[in-house]
Amino acid sequence: MKKILLLILTGLTLHSLQAQEAEANIKKLNISLPPVGKPIANYVSAVRFGNLLYLSGKGPSDEKGVFTTGKVGKDLSLEEGIAAARLTAINQLAVLKNELGDLNKVKRIVKVLGMVNCEPDFKDHPKVINGFSDLMVQVFGEKGKHARSAVGMCSLPLNMAVEIELIVEVE
Repeated sequence: MKKILLLILTGLTLHSLQAQEAEANIKKLNISLPPVGKPIANYVSAVRFGNLLYLSGKGPSDEKGVFTTGKVGKDLSLEEGIAAARLTAINQLAVLKNELGDLNKVKRIVKVLGMVNCEPDFKDHPKVINGFSDLMVQVFGEKGKHARSAVGMCSLPLNMAVEIELIVEVE
């Protein structure tokens, strides 16, 4: 009986430690979350349905609201596209924090749709969207691993380099 109780308590302690990881990881990564910008049309940044949070597509805007624009592989290098996807991840983390108050309430990043503004012959969509996915795993660990689609688009709103939406399981 003591062994079972010890296993249960150890499991609860490990779960508590893991639950604190996201906020701590943001600090370790030296990421400052920007204020959440207003949607550019008639929609909201997130909708909660049960324990799922659906985040609208966001793009790579900096702290001044200036977007990284252009077609990846033509106007922007692959590395610049990856950086744009990472910046989009930071913007989506800001939406999550705004909606939940605490990133530790994220139970799982479930699904990501990454759209890359590119020419028809561009083939490195997955590499670009890894800029987003890699940061989700750095912040949330195993909970950040997700199902994903990475697709090319002939254009995106405001000529953004990428647009990324996601579905998140929350407490």
